[in-house]
Amino acid sequence: MPSFSACAAQPLPSAASRRSQIYKEMLQCRQLTLDLFEGIDHDTLTRQAHADFSPIGWHLGHIAYTESLWLLEHCAGQPCQFPQYRRLFAADGLPKAERVKLPSLEEIQAYLARIREAVFRYLEVAPLEQEERLWRFLLQHESQHAETIAIVLELLRIQDSSLFPFSSLPPPPSSFLSPPPSPLPDMVFIPAGDFTCGSASMDALDNERPAHVVYLDSYWIDRYPVTCGQYRLFMEAGGYQQACWWSAAGWEWLQSAQVSQPLYWKGDPEWDDHPVCGVSWYEADAYARFAGKRLPTELEWEKAARWHPEPTPAEPALREEVGSGSERCNHSHQIGQTTPVTHYPAGKSPAGCYDMLGNVWEWTSSWFAGYEGFEPYPYRGYSQVYFDHQHRVLRGGSWATRPWALRASFRNWYHPQVRQILAGFRCAAGDEGGAE
Repeated sequence: MPSFSACAAQPLPSAASRRSQIYKEMLQCRQLTLDLFEGIDHDTLTRQAHADFSPIGWHLGHIAYTESLWLLEHCAGQPCQFPQYRRLFAADGLPKAERVKLPSLEEIQAYLARIREAVFRYLEVAPLEQEERLWRFLLQHESQHAETIAIVLELLRIQDSSLFPFSSLPPPPSSFLSPPPSPLPDMVFIPAGDFTCGSASMDALDNERPAHVVYLDSYWIDRYPVTCGQYRLFMEAGGYQQACWWSAAGWEWLQSAQVSQPLYWKGDPEWDDHPVCGVSWYEADAYARFAGKRLPTELEWEKAARWHPEPTPAEPALREEVGSGSERCNHSHQIGQTTPVTHYPAGKSPAGCYDMLGNVWEWTSSWFAGYEGFEPYPYRGYSQVYFDHQHRVLRGGSWATRPWALRASFRNWYHPQVRQILAGFRCAAGDEGGAE
């Protein structure tokens, strides 16, 4: 990948080149979405796996609806081609529990195809100087909903072993079971100093902007996400039975949830070097206390992922290349499950942290809020409505995250009690930081 200085010396791509790139990426993204529905029956298409999530068929229709709304109606000024779907597939149309009465998969796919044909016709004349950010937003919008589809399918697999038996998943390949070439320290030291967080790129969502310089005191952060083997020690030590490891809110949640292991727990020791997955923020926080550590703030996490210990002429670049690429991290359904935390040494951050992108999302201690200078885009409710001190930030992406939503500045957010997502965590230590 070329350095920032090399990229800066190149002329900006022409409008024709940018149109071609958007066209290519939208085709790639759509094919990945359609692949998720291979062999899906109508019951799976329309079943609500959890109260927090809509059926996978709704997400598929919503992708088409959103492209039509923003590109064809708002930008091109065209009338709605499928007004009968407006209430069904709009985000604010029906409660999630009422989104189960859906057209057939063939009908929804035909809807996607018709909208996409019109979208590509508009792309030929669209004023990208004004609209390119919106086109890239919609690529990420589809990527995010496709990951939600993957989450719902995982939940259905748990609920119906006859439909999606865990035994049908391949065991970890033998190559995954090899130890790292040499023992590595458990934690990485990040010295005090400034770093640039956030993003000013065309792809950046509103909550990633603006890019800004932040000073952080020194701290330590885990080289790897917490593994199933490490988390097993917490379970075997009675971690789910002892209030001393839990915050007051976490213990109250645990008494209500009545759980004693992560949601996606497989139990077999051959998975012990994989990251633990399917834990709530409260579980992650309890483990960190048990380990004598804490969860990192989201800024500590981002600095460990992006900051370079030896400044170079390329330092102003967004270091999205860290962990990107099929040989550098587990993402975009390449494997279809987690991989060992040591499996991608080529993707470690400049500071020496593994798996900062892909594999599992990672809880941080931070509440989701806007950066100073935040401006909503493309509408106020996309991020700003969640600046409510009720959502914790996750970073890094999962094995189901697509390249368009995989970067160190990307911010995900969920309520702390949610454990249905593909989320794990790593710990930090040091006098500063802690829950925000």
